[in-house]
Amino acid sequence: MFWTMRAVVLTALGLPLVMLWPNGWVVVLWLLLVVLLAMLDVMVAPSTKGVEASRGPISPIRFGETAKSVVTLTNTGRRRRLRVRDVWQPLAGANSSPVKVRLDAFGSATLTTTLTPRRRGTVRTHRLVIRSVGPLGLGGRQGARELPGEVTVLPAFPSRRVLPSRLTRLRELDGRSAVRTRGQGTEFDSLRDYVRGDDVRSIDWRASARHQDLVVRTWQPERDRHVVIALDSGRLAAGRVGDRPRLDSSMDAALLLAALASRAGDRITFVSLDRSVHTTVRPEARRVVADLSSAMASIQPGLEVTDWSLLLPHLQRDALVVLLTSLEADPTMEDLVPFVAVVGRRHRVVVASVADPAVEDIARRGLLDDEPDDGMDMDRFHAMAAAEGGRLRTELARDGLVRAGATVLDQPPDRIPTALVDHYLWLKSEGLL
Repeated sequence: MFWTMRAVVLTALGLPLVMLWPNGWVVVLWLLLVVLLAMLDVMVAPSTKGVEASRGPISPIRFGETAKSVVTLTNTGRRRRLRVRDVWQPLAGANSSPVKVRLDAFGSATLTTTLTPRRRGTVRTHRLVIRSVGPLGLGGRQGARELPGEVTVLPAFPSRRVLPSRLTRLRELDGRSAVRTRGQGTEFDSLRDYVRGDDVRSIDWRASARHQDLVVRTWQPERDRHVVIALDSGRLAAGRVGDRPRLDSSMDAALLLAALASRAGDRITFVSLDRSVHTTVRPEARRVVADLSSAMASIQPGLEVTDWSLLLPHLQRDALVVLLTSLEADPTMEDLVPFVAVVGRRHRVVVASVADPAVEDIARRGLLDDEPDDGMDMDRFHAMAAAEGGRLRTELARDGLVRAGATVLDQPPDRIPTALVDHYLWLKSEGLL
């Protein structure tokens, strides 16, 4: 049972009577009249049990997009006036206000709820609240239905806009476009006639003897290489850079690299870890973005230091190992540098870190500021000191990783994906992968 705002308004309409006849009995009689009418309205309101509800499936969406949840209401009896609320989790970003629905006798209607999730993962609902309003609109009956539903929120992939341009560069490297890059890479492609300017080291003397003319070998970037993408989901990933977590920016970079590497014919292994390995995916080439996105949707940053040694069982053959982490000073660096030193003996290691441009900006403004010290606000001074300290610690971490044999890419969230794939293409072009 419930009362509507109309019952409240009807109660308030009794105030003029109280002012004309300031007697306690007038108040009591008016309230009794309102209650009687409301109770009568509740009694004659149709039962909510005569309404059947079903929910349609919701396709996965990427973070920042909207989804539609469609509920079909079917009336098994007489005409009804309903107020229906689809009860989603607060993180779903759904409208929490009840929606007025009129159901004709044995008719049906649809209730559409727009969802704008506020985080990655799976957002769920379990109940549908149905209110049947009486003919006077003063009250009615209420019932709740178990109507589970969910929507999977995949990580945002804003860097996909640069994928076509990088695919063009990749085709230039492996010879699938009109612009052919010769002599690059380490995988034999074909033979062709020698022309002036060719590297004499590319001459195939046996083939030249058979053809009685000079023939040179052409090369293309190697295919079927192994690319291991390791995502740090420890406590360093929980920090926010700009308007989103560092973990989400790392996922964006991982998706772009995986999409490009799979088009290059390389095999991808994706691992997310902190104190344990949470996700291991070896996606199919055609579904690499879809498979990785689904695996990433449920990954949330932990509170523990990442144990990088857990990655060793996934490094069985020569590979490009990409570590998506942070260069912030943390006990994890004490483990990461020795790990890179060991792994770098056999594999090519790239450490990709999401830098905070605000820290660099504060530190730079502090170095260039001509304002005297005695006129500087203390809060501003502390912020600049902290930013400069963080910048120096990042430099130390970068130097340690470089000495251990890694290539370090430390870029803001909007540039780290392109920096990573550009380095991958450079490795391909130089025959280093």
